[in-house]
Amino acid sequence: MNRKALLGLCVALLLPVISYWIVKVYSEGAVDMPRRYYADTVLTSVVDGKEESDTIWHKVANFKLTNQLGNTVSLDDLQGKVIVADFFFTHCPSICPTLTQNMKRIQDALKLKDEMSLEDTTFVQFLSFSVDPERDSAVQLKKYADRYGVNHDVWWMLTGDKKTIYDFALNEVKLGLVDGEGVDTNFIHTEKMVLIDKDRVVRGYYNGLDSMAMAKLGGDIVKIMLEKDKKKKRNLFRK
Repeated sequence: MNRKALLGLCVALLLPVISYWIVKVYSEGAVDMPRRYYADTVLTSVVDGKEESDTIWHKVANFKLTNQLGNTVSLDDLQGKVIVADFFFTHCPSICPTLTQNMKRIQDALKLKDEMSLEDTTFVQFLSFSVDPERDSAVQLKKYADRYGVNHDVWWMLTGDKKTIYDFALNEVKLGLVDGEGVDTNFIHTEKMVLIDKDRVVRGYYNGLDSMAMAKLGGDIVKIMLEKDKKKKRNLFRK
């Protein structure tokens, strides 16, 4: 078995195990949740003589682009979903094939978790933005997606207006600020995957070429799922 196949098997097998331990620890109140990034403002008020603050986190803006099936789609179509995003182009000879393969392994691992634990994992949506939309038509993206075994229902490969894509990368998920790394505004080429919660707040950046980072991404997806479920439970008790 080659190294890539072994990595895929490990991710697929480990995600249900990671999920179990996170559920166990989370139920005991000791899980370290993924942090939130980029505060837009901090509101302060005085309650019972004590100063309290409330952080308003940056929420990524909506977009309208075209997916690999030729459909016009938007972020507003994904209300209540957790997003895993990356940036690639189909002619990329270097990092992009590995990024796509590793995202595919997360896709498959979530499907395995769904089948093993009977939990609905379709609340996760994968987005791959083409940074070369002039060459990456919907037809080209469909060919690329089929080559890598993409599930078109839960993973959109996106093309369209270049400014829209680059504004989203630079101004919404703020790739240029990650770890102080410089991102070329003329041609974005990054190995980072971005985790965005259902409230559209960035919750993490991960090296899509690193197996440990991919394992952490898998674990953080589960944590976000539990955060989502806990809020549901709280609202149910209020009712």
